[in-house]
Amino acid sequence: MQNFLVLFFLGLVQGLTEFLPVSSSGHLVLFSKIFKVEESMFLSILLHVATLLSIVVVFWKDIWKIIKNPFKGDGMKIIIATIPTCLIVLLIMPIVKSSFGGAFLPYCFLLTAVLLFVSDMLSKKKNGVFSTKNAIFMGIAQGFAVFPGISRSGSTICAGILSGANKKDCAKFSFLMSIPIIILSMVMEVYDVVKYGITIDYAPISIIASFAAAFVCGIFAIKFMMKLTEKGNLKWFAIYLVFVGVLAFFV
Repeated sequence: MQNFLVLFFLGLVQGLTEFLPVSSSGHLVLFSKIFKVEESMFLSILLHVATLLSIVVVFWKDIWKIIKNPFKGDGMKIIIATIPTCLIVLLIMPIVKSSFGGAFLPYCFLLTAVLLFVSDMLSKKKNGVFSTKNAIFMGIAQGFAVFPGISRSGSTICAGILSGANKKDCAKFSFLMSIPIIILSMVMEVYDVVKYGITIDYAPISIIASFAAAFVCGIFAIKFMMKLTEKGNLKWFAIYLVFVGVLAFFV
């Protein structure tokens, strides 16, 4: 019963925090330490699949357009944004792996809070048309967001806004550009599973509950974030992250 509740809760956390600007990896590291749950590659893959499906459900029309014309419009911008992301991740990967122990977690939460505060103050002045330049800046931000505590959605939306783009366009592109990165991270995790093997210590009902929680909460979080970004109220997430960042010092 305890395993069921913990996995269900972690599914809720992943679904909500993957798309809200508060860092899903940071929250999973934090709560795993609180609940004393060992890192599970299987659970990570499972939750990544769930959140990927959430994006597909919400943006299926946009995704279908990209599939039909992958080298035009948003499709080309996603390719351009993914290149700096991959290069940065490859360069900093040794440091990133050690960061999952939680050493940098409080500082990364607080850094995300600062980014959200700044972009929230400047967002009302930014109404430019979304361009390739904005996509590149968002791709760079996405590369550094692999550190637990640095929100991928938060940092990419902030990068788009600070580089002059409309906040609504930034939010939408942030979710779309996450698709190849989520897929690539899943491929890397599957590779590790094949290389080192995998142990599944969870009951099927716990696995289903965790997946369902992440999937449903992911859909809710995406729609909520799209509406909230239009209003430019990111400062409430910044305040929350200051609290979580301070908490992380003591966990």
